[in-house]
Amino acid sequence: MSPGLYFYSLGVWIFLVFLAIINGISRGLYAPYTGELLAHQISTVIFSTTIFAVTYIFLRYSGVSGTPVQFIYVGLIWVSLTVSFEFLFGHFVVGHSLEHLLHDYNFLEGRIWLLVLIVTAISPWLANRILS
Repeated sequence: MSPGLYFYSLGVWIFLVFLAIINGISRGLYAPYTGELLAHQISTVIFSTTIFAVTYIFLRYSGVSGTPVQFIYVGLIWVSLTVSFEFLFGHFVVGHSLEHLLHDYNFLEGRIWLLVLIVTAISPWLANRILS
């Protein structure tokens, strides 16, 4: 087990939260021109790309190493933290209803937030595999 991998990965996840907030603020700038749904989709693709890029850069330059299974665990931990943060912060701090929080998970309505969770889950393993 590599405690350093998990410790540094937590720091990367916190950095990703900061970038997610910036991404959300940026979406507000172009949403009036694109419409809410397209802005959501653009924002999701931008943030998914950002997640992978940050993960790749972190692994390339940090010197942190681990097994493929450990990188799968990191991705699953990141997804768990992301969903927990989204629902706990969204409900208890922002005051959104459960229905509002689940809205972005409706793929049939063009909501592609699940892409962020999939990329979050696989980025540590995929970046490690590319770098190996």
